Amino acid sequence: MSKNYNDQLINPFTADLSRRQFVTTSLAAGIVLPAAMAMAGNAVASSPKKGGTFRLGMGHGSTTDSLDPGTHENSMSQCVAFAYANNLTEVNKEGDLIPELAVEYGASADVKTWTFKIRTGVTFHDGKALTPDDVVASFRFHMGEDSKSAGKALLKDVTNIAVNGNDVVFTLANPNANFPFIVSDYHFIILPVRDGQLDWASGIGTGGYVIENYEPGVRAKFYRNTDYWKQDSAHFDKVEMLSILDVTARQNAMMNGEVDAIGKVDLKTLHLLERNPNLNILETTGTLHYTFPMRCDAPPFDNYDFRMACKLSVDREELVEKILSGHGAIGNDTPISTANAYHNSDLAQRSYDPDKAAYHLKKAGYDGSNVKLSASDAAFNGAVDAALLIKESAAKSGLKIEVVREPKDGYWSNVWNKKPWGACYWGGRPTEDWMFTAAYMADGEWNDTAWRTGASVERFNKLVVLGRAEVDLDKRREIYYECQVLVNDDGGALIPMFANHVHALSKKLAHGTVAANWEMDGAKAIERWWFA
Repeated sequence: MSKNYNDQLINPFTADLSRRQFVTTSLAAGIVLPAAMAMAGNAVASSPKKGGTFRLGMGHGSTTDSLDPGTHENSMSQCVAFAYANNLTEVNKEGDLIPELAVEYGASADVKTWTFKIRTGVTFHDGKALTPDDVVASFRFHMGEDSKSAGKALLKDVTNIAVNGNDVVFTLANPNANFPFIVSDYHFIILPVRDGQLDWASGIGTGGYVIENYEPGVRAKFYRNTDYWKQDSAHFDKVEMLSILDVTARQNAMMNGEVDAIGKVDLKTLHLLERNPNLNILETTGTLHYTFPMRCDAPPFDNYDFRMACKLSVDREELVEKILSGHGAIGNDTPISTANAYHNSDLAQRSYDPDKAAYHLKKAGYDGSNVKLSASDAAFNGAVDAALLIKESAAKSGLKIEVVREPKDGYWSNVWNKKPWGACYWGGRPTEDWMFTAAYMADGEWNDTAWRTGASVERFNKLVVLGRAEVDLDKRREIYYECQVLVNDDGGALIPMFANHVHALSKKLAHGTVAANWEMDGAKAIERWWFA
């Protein structure tokens, strides 16, 4: 077996499934703005130091959050998970997939059986030794008919998980060359099994930090795991993660020195942070995209022409200019960005066209009534303003939109994936298969467009399965190109823009290369950063 994807098996496309498929070199490293240039150089050159209390202000978090790994649905719960637990594999700061609690992994020739050799000498925070049985229980927790886990769809092809000595063997119903990426998903953290059941409620993991106190939607406190098996990680003595949903409050906390780093910076006032001599700005570009999903099972969005009218009623350039202040790029109603290996560059860019939108509205039988669009800045900074801009641009086509300002707390449990039309963000995924499976497959728990019926859906779902097993690069590209066409045309995905991750950091902080797959250094700033 190989540590890097079984070289003998997938030599034909190993390069595409590594860093390139994830993010390009410049994207993986992040973009350091001038205000942060000096820090970046010093951070890369300096050696990590132990000590201090790292205070992190997050733009996510809800009182409905839980340590139940199947319910993790926002950046704060993700950062919490990565702080106290580990996965079988992880995407490192360079954008490569590497082993984590697995020391190596490989597959059968048909890519239907994957074997992960489990790391020895690793203990949970309570002293219990990590065993293959813990790994099996951690994955089975998300499987089965009764499971409500958001990760369930990603494991639907797993027909069996078995222990063979110190190995864990996954048997799949269909070939999947991307499976090692899947097991790095933040839902699939490895937790201890006790009395035959997964013990997730205790908050005990194998990670670099031990949970001291967890108040969902408020804060999470940690202290360093002195026995952490990653000897070159987890440098802070203590960590306090704060949920600060209000962007003004979050930036004031940063300006006043109450926190050491924040994400989801308000781009309209970014210049104020740049002027602060104690701060640096860190920007990374990857697969983050802002969406307004239309549920295809709810009228009027169950009508193809109405969905098309909505897509044509959005001035994407205006949104990038006014909401992102240029820190991003226009989207084309597909979640696959230019950072992905198989971005469909041949797909014509959808543009703002009120006249064509009016045509589709008429064809849909639209009666001129108000259509509700739910939004909250809990979705992303400026989501409400973006919804208001969509309302204005749509009015020129005759579409009447009523923007509903939803509460920030509970947005992800009460509004997203429930109401017919709303605002959302997706961090994206390193592979096309992972992204499509998580959010667009018919049986996916997080299929927030409810795109589940029709010939296009059937074709799409078939293609995604075929793509997992395809090792011919050209054929693989054809498959994912067509998938994007289907989502763009028939789906309920309204994806007007891709956004950069923009962070504000105290100059006291240091770091190496910064990952771009999630905000806060791949959601692992707590493990990777240190005080200079």
